[in-house]
Amino acid sequence: MEAAAASLSGSNIFHRNYRFSRSIIRSRYIASGSRYFSNSDLNTQNHSVFKGPNLSNVQIQKRNLRLQTNCALGVCTFPENVMGSHHSHVVEEKLGVLLLNLGGPETLNDVQPFLYNLFADPDIIRLPRLLRFLQRPLAKLISVLRAPKSKEGYAAIGGGSPLRKITDEQADALRMALEAKNVRANVYVGMRYWFPFTEEAIEQIKRDRITKLVVLPLYPQFSISTTGSSIRVLQRIFKGDAYLSRLPVSVILSWYQRQGYINSMADLIEKELGKFAKPEEVMIFFSAHGVPVSYVEEAGDPYKDQMEECIYLIMQELKARGIGNDHTLAYQSRVGPVQWLKPYTDEVLVEIGQKGVKSLLAVPISFVSEHIETLEEIDMEYKHLALESGIKNWGRVPALGCNSLFISDLADAVVEALPLAKALSASTENDEEAEYDPLRYLVKMFFGSILAFLLLLTPRVVLAFRNSLF
Repeated sequence: MEAAAASLSGSNIFHRNYRFSRSIIRSRYIASGSRYFSNSDLNTQNHSVFKGPNLSNVQIQKRNLRLQTNCALGVCTFPENVMGSHHSHVVEEKLGVLLLNLGGPETLNDVQPFLYNLFADPDIIRLPRLLRFLQRPLAKLISVLRAPKSKEGYAAIGGGSPLRKITDEQADALRMALEAKNVRANVYVGMRYWFPFTEEAIEQIKRDRITKLVVLPLYPQFSISTTGSSIRVLQRIFKGDAYLSRLPVSVILSWYQRQGYINSMADLIEKELGKFAKPEEVMIFFSAHGVPVSYVEEAGDPYKDQMEECIYLIMQELKARGIGNDHTLAYQSRVGPVQWLKPYTDEVLVEIGQKGVKSLLAVPISFVSEHIETLEEIDMEYKHLALESGIKNWGRVPALGCNSLFISDLADAVVEALPLAKALSASTENDEEAEYDPLRYLVKMFFGSILAFLLLLTPRVVLAFRNSLF
């Protein structure tokens, strides 16, 4: 696949034309710097914690993200719309940074509704247009079936995800790092699938009368299922709001190439290697969150290419330090009957154990915070599998969290992005609507309804699908 990004100064710009259908989610304000304005009165609609496809009903296509990028600093900026990018009156500049993350259930009772929100996202389960009416029923089915096993996982790590707490701490650390660079900014947190939802953070940004905003997803590599999904939410919210549509915004779409990030990862790996009796014999095992193959091959997701480049850069940094260990990459956390990026983490662990590898250092490469996929999936499931497969010495690199070098580099990325902020365009073309054929749509709906009936009501099919989930 042709590389989907270009970079300069260590940041990455996403060039492909994706369509981000517009969707709405809520969020919560977390960390703030100084305030110059009193809160304005804004009416906020109450939402259920259950989201769903009503938030987004246009499938991502690889030809339609109308983004104008500025290659000087590797930051995505958005074109000015007809309303203009400047306020009609002069105000004191007030900077904001919005951190975007996945979110996670904080109690065991939150698990099933969290899973529903996750699988109701069309960027997570990408149904053909004629089957989109199945998005919410399918999300409900999957969440109910997966909830018992997921609850066991969350119970094993203390009864809930630590992601919110850690992201709050990262927001505070980033605010202080910016202050150390003489940049006063409010830092907000918006989660995609659980509290604090993104909409709530945006409402707080409005109340604080922010005059310039940098959006920083806490995903080093870009994927349509992570950063892409969150950006589509922002586009939907901004489009219908007079204040937000004028707000200058810069979006840092990926930052895996930044030297501060690379050095931070290399530091952690070097430190953990030193804990082994024979560090030179340890295999470095990078485990990344997987995505379905169709995202890469059909939708043009650059995630796989960016992940491989990221690991190359980290290994080059380690080699410059005299560390030449063998390494490999595998993908974890696959769900459902579709094919995901290979090789799979569980299968590779068995293979390398059978080949005689005795010492292994696991590196969670697509995560900057500890959560269930590091604390339970890697630390418990994969460690147990590795030891069963013949590996004698196991180690794991911790997530970056509030690592000072890492946070300082994120602050540098924000500072670099600020001069590039422009108003988010309210115009988003919808080629699917332009290509709409009523007769073809009716035919698809007819056969789609038959297929839906078979999928949802045939016991054998339901049982097979259920087995594939567990």
